[in-house]
Amino acid sequence: MKRRNFIAAAGAATLLGACGQKQDCTKGTPEEAKPQEVIKWNMVTTWPPGFQGLGTGAEYLAELIGKMSGGRLQVKVYGAGELVPPLQVFDEVSSGSVQMGHGAAYYWKGKLPAASFFSSVPFGLNAQEMNGWLLKGGGLELWEELYSPFNILPLPAGNTDTQMAGWFNKEIITIEDLKGLKMRIPGLGGEVLKRAGGTPELIAGGEIFSALEMGRIDAAEFVGPYNDLAFGFYKAAKYYYYPGWHEPGTTLEAIINKEALAGLPADLQEIVKAACLTANADMLAEFTEKNSQALKILVEEHGVQVKPLPEAVLTHLSKIAEEVVAEQGAVNPLAKKIFNSYQAFKAKSAEWRKIAQSL
Repeated sequence: MKRRNFIAAAGAATLLGACGQKQDCTKGTPEEAKPQEVIKWNMVTTWPPGFQGLGTGAEYLAELIGKMSGGRLQVKVYGAGELVPPLQVFDEVSSGSVQMGHGAAYYWKGKLPAASFFSSVPFGLNAQEMNGWLLKGGGLELWEELYSPFNILPLPAGNTDTQMAGWFNKEIITIEDLKGLKMRIPGLGGEVLKRAGGTPELIAGGEIFSALEMGRIDAAEFVGPYNDLAFGFYKAAKYYYYPGWHEPGTTLEAIINKEALAGLPADLQEIVKAACLTANADMLAEFTEKNSQALKILVEEHGVQVKPLPEAVLTHLSKIAEEVVAEQGAVNPLAKKIFNSYQAFKAKSAEWRKIAQSL
């Protein structure tokens, strides 16, 4: 049974269980017979409309909320630029102009330097570890504290797993090859590149291909084979490098206006939260399946050269990353608390990772 049919069937089964197969649930007191109010929300995203994996992940979340609520809460999704520009999503949700947003926390690094810890940190936690830190290690509570002054509740709502290092129009052999390189790369990874001598640029996903093709930038990272194939980056760059040192396990976020959430009945509030966590797991499963298929197509059908970054380059970037991450964790007391929590979880999970992933 497909997952979306499963959700609908589960909802129907719950209704039958509550009412009894022969019982007419519309009967009762006049007050009970009244149709329930339908609440309509808007969700804006940082992703191109309908874009696979990311954009469709936001759409799946909206669909899930509708089904789990029995249609009582309906969420309409607007892709990047359809209602607001992609990098204004946070501000729109904060102001209450829209009720929800879907994106990645590192997009707000300029406003909240510590936000990057809740998306991805260079040479940091992988997807499983991010889920462990956020949901069981105290990370989510710190995330809520960081966003609270902006009237926003954050929740994990997707994960792309480890990404690729990106598309390059020249080979990367030594660290010198990064000097003067103009590259689309967000978050703390961009700061690491800058200190390595490159020039990072924050460009929305839908604009990357043209920037790369026209030579505005020399290299670009976005996600991985699944999304990169869809954008056709192989037409604009020759070399495809790995691993994604800058994003080892990128968490995506649902951001919810706190007043809008508080205005919902208690059961709908819990449905919104549960739907986010379901969407979080679903996206990781999708990327795990689709990346391998897309990589095969890129190599076998389009002749893409997939290359590893040299160990010396990775070692140099790792040393810079340690400095960058530590600095981000020292900008204010809350950032320090977030940094300490993140680092403690990373140190604790590292020992298990060595054993569990030693095959």
